[in-house]
Formats: sequence, structure tokens, C-alpha cells
Amino acid sequence: MTTLHSSLGPNPRLARMFMVEKGLVEGRDFTRVHYDIISGQNRQDAGYVARNPLATTPTLELDDGTCLTESWPICEYIEELHPEPNLFGTTPVERATVRKWARLFDQEVVVPMTMGFRATTGRPMFAPRMSVLSESAGAEIFAMADEKWRLFDGFLGESDHIALGRFTFADLMMFAFANFGFTVGWKLPEGTDNLARFVATHNQRPCAGVWKEAE
Repeated sequence: MTTLHSSLGPNPRLARMFMVEKGLVEGRDFTRVHYDIISGQNRQDAGYVARNPLATTPTLELDDGTCLTESWPICEYIEELHPEPNLFGTTPVERATVRKWARLFDQEVVVPMTMGFRATTGRPMFAPRMSVLSESAGAEIFAMADEKWRLFDGFLGESDHIALGRFTFADLMMFAFANFGFTVGWKLPEGTDNLARFVATHNQRPCAGVWKEAE
């Protein structure tokens, strides 16, 4: 059976949320192995490092031993196996549109937000293990991420979907990283009422339960 190697954090939870949206059930459709990234279990487990030399999570281990890493490619792989409900688009134009918005969000929000977190609130956990920005630079880049959140608030407008007028992977990514922020004490920036509505709306989705589980 396919195994999802998982942990705390927005990327493994993004993959799990995608599986929920696809109707995949843990124990029936896949198994899940949880790693304690706070203690560094993922980096100390020789078996896991053999599967993923970077020791990042998630990793999707297929029945033949193939290991897929990075949440986005994992989600695209699952989409190809389980095309309904569709989350990446049904035509070349739709798929390009969803990927455009997901890439923009990844570049403009995810990268500065995660780098800022690692250098500030998350510094005690990340600084001993990897290079991080100075605390002052981390605070600055965190603020830059907030500016981009405001930009996406404008892109949303009165819609609850960033692409195609329906729920897609791009929405799932935005929703996942907003929830990640909430778990580390972040709040939506002032003037982002559209994002607040977006989050409240999608909090009703079954995949939102992933953020309510204790791990």
C-alpha cells in the first residue's frame, strides 16, 4: 500500500488535505507514518533519509519503492491517479491557470513567510539545523509576505476562489498556508477582509479537519 511519510508543517498537511479532497482514506487507500520534526526524528531515521536524502516531509512511497518528494508534485501525481474531483483543471488552459496562481502564491507568499518564520518564531527549532536569516531580516521578510497577502486579497475580490471560479489546488495552497500561519501566532494582515471570508468559507471543507488534529 502507498505510504505517506508525514509530519507537522504546512507542506505535509497540504498533501494530506489534497488526499481528503480526493476522498482518499487513511488506512484504506494509504498508510501514514508520522515523524516528530521537532526532535529531528526525520533527520535521524536512517530508513527515512535513504528514501529522501534531504529528510524533508512529505514523501510519498509507492508500492514499487519509488519515493516522490515535495507536496506539489505529490498532489499532481495523485490528481493523475484520481482525476475527480478535479483540482488542477481539465484543459491545458485551466491547468496553466491553476499552476500560474499556485506558483505566484508560492513565490510571493510561501517563500518569504516560511523564511521569516524560520528566522523569528521558529528560530529555536531551525537555526541549529540550517542556515537562517538574521532575526531582523526575518522580521522584514515576514512583513513583505504580509504585503503579498494583501495583494492576493485584491486578486480574490468578492470570489472565494483564486482560479476557475471553483475550488482548485491554488485555493488549497492558500488555505493551507493561512492555517499554518495561525498555528504559529500569525494573523491575517489588516485590510484583508476578502481573505478572512475565504478562510471562513473553506473552514467548512472536510480537509480543514487536518489542522484540528493533534499530532
